[in-house]
Amino acid sequence: MDFNVKKLASDAGVFFTRAVQFTEEKLGQAEKTELDAHLENLITRADGTKNWTEKILRQTEVLLQPNPSARIEEFIYDKLDKKLPSRGTNAELLGQYMLEAANEFGPGTPYGSTLITVGEYQKRLGSAERELLHTSATTFLTPLRNFLEGDWRTISKERRLLENRRLDLDICKARLKKAKQAEAKAALLSEEVDKAEHELRVAQTEFDRQAEVTRLLLEGISSTHLNHLRCLHDFAEAQATYYAQCHHYMQDLQRELNRCANSVSAPLSSAAVCPDPVSSAFLSGPPSPGATVSSSSQRPSTLTMEQSQLPVTGTRKAKVLYDYDAHDASELSLLADELITVYTVPGMDPDWLVGERGNEKGKVPVTYLELLS
Repeated sequence: MDFNVKKLASDAGVFFTRAVQFTEEKLGQAEKTELDAHLENLITRADGTKNWTEKILRQTEVLLQPNPSARIEEFIYDKLDKKLPSRGTNAELLGQYMLEAANEFGPGTPYGSTLITVGEYQKRLGSAERELLHTSATTFLTPLRNFLEGDWRTISKERRLLENRRLDLDICKARLKKAKQAEAKAALLSEEVDKAEHELRVAQTEFDRQAEVTRLLLEGISSTHLNHLRCLHDFAEAQATYYAQCHHYMQDLQRELNRCANSVSAPLSSAAVCPDPVSSAFLSGPPSPGATVSSSSQRPSTLTMEQSQLPVTGTRKAKVLYDYDAHDASELSLLADELITVYTVPGMDPDWLVGERGNEKGKVPVTYLELLS
């Protein structure tokens, strides 16, 4: 191997000189060239962006994958540029266990058939979770990681180079100062001063050029913030879709369990046989616009105390809480905040009312309404 001894010695000398300059600055024995205020502000803002991006990235990973061993495995496969083996979510695994247990206990038994029902919905919840993990990794985690491993590394490299140029500049300033002092004492020739002044001009030019390059890179942090803002919207939308899917899956499961209980027990004891697994407060929330669910899962399933006391033949005004799209000709579409007239008819499902808006009439879900006195 052919070593360039002269270059190696020169590099070692430059490194040593910079180290001496840096040490003397820390000890207050040498002057330091300060960066302009704008560049210092850009550096501070960039450091804050880097630090908070790291924290947000790490905590999002913990949120999406609480198991530290699984996170380490994903990190290793990512660094090795290999595809991570397919792994089901905890909900999918629970659902699979329930289905296997149902086969052993007997699918035709009440317990076995209920295990099958709950197991299927657990697998749906797990599938929705897996979709959330995939979407979040693609639209949120990957852009943040790309910034830290790409743009930030470039910025850090140019900042280190700027610091070296600053040290070289201050070294040249110190040499020129010493040369002028020696010239004043007639201990140094004027050509040495000229040489020091030339080296200072070169160092100043290189420092200014590097400061401009660094400034341009740091100003790009604003574009990084805009990109991360879009990614944050995508992440929030993915979460909204996931939780809306979970909400509707649990509503469907509740109806299935209640139907199962009603088929084997009297209506008055159905609540004791098959308790309501989802609180009425949770069920009163609006469906997410981004969620993709079946029409049956969008229908409300509970009736509040006030609504259950509604006169059979009386009419009332009601304020619409959320938008609702009719699923067939018997239903009436609703727009949030509009006022409609509602009433019931004998034998009608208590979860629904008849709504009127002008000449339009149709069934409307109770939980989408606020009944007015």
